[in-house]
Amino acid sequence: MNLLSLWPISLIVRHREAEAARINLTIPVNSAFWRARQKKAGELLYVVIGDSAAQGIGASKPNRGYVQIVADRFAAETGRTVRIVNLSVAGARLREAIAIQMPKLATLLRDVQPDLLTVSIGANDINSFEKERFTRELEEVYAQLPSSAIVADLPCFHIPQRERLVSVANRIVRATAARHGLTVAPLYAVTKRQGIVRAVYQAAGDLFHPNDRGYVVWASAFLPTVSRRAQSVRASTEPRPVA
Repeated sequence: MNLLSLWPISLIVRHREAEAARINLTIPVNSAFWRARQKKAGELLYVVIGDSAAQGIGASKPNRGYVQIVADRFAAETGRTVRIVNLSVAGARLREAIAIQMPKLATLLRDVQPDLLTVSIGANDINSFEKERFTRELEEVYAQLPSSAIVADLPCFHIPQRERLVSVANRIVRATAARHGLTVAPLYAVTKRQGIVRAVYQAAGDLFHPNDRGYVVWASAFLPTVSRRAQSVRASTEPRPVA
């Protein structure tokens, strides 16, 4: 039984609003964490494009979000230290990614190619979804990514009205990614598989952002491709046998 069903609706609403206010206060904290984390040196470079989920909003600590989980797996499977440059911005839609994050990525790419780059953006566009604008802006983002980038489709919202829009958006994601030769992390499939009851227990108190358990699920969408990328990195750095 879903324990939330035993609560009066008004109490659930008040609890959610209070939790949303509390979680909003963590936005500058998480942002500061990632700015500091960027200064930590590493042999490999992991770059992140995204929104509040990439910032780890809703997790008990910023490093309990999917980004750190992905980075830890990449480090473990390559046997190398990893520097994380997290360019994500809480609340970002595609238009904010274009205006704020992509110029920073372009500057970075002039000097170095990331060993790993993940992109999870577009979920915030569902609130005011416009198919033509989404298509145009997603194209602008994906056109600027190196072919090794891993792009996630939009997660499952478990709300019928939003699910219809997410279905349209994800068809655009897959088509645009295919056109640019980008690998798609199946975020929608892994979050939908959880079902509505488990999704509630994997959500933060605002019932929107993932909690620590939810971010483990999010990370699982990226990890198979991250493992393949790690194998490629290992192969390119292993010494060749002397003939």
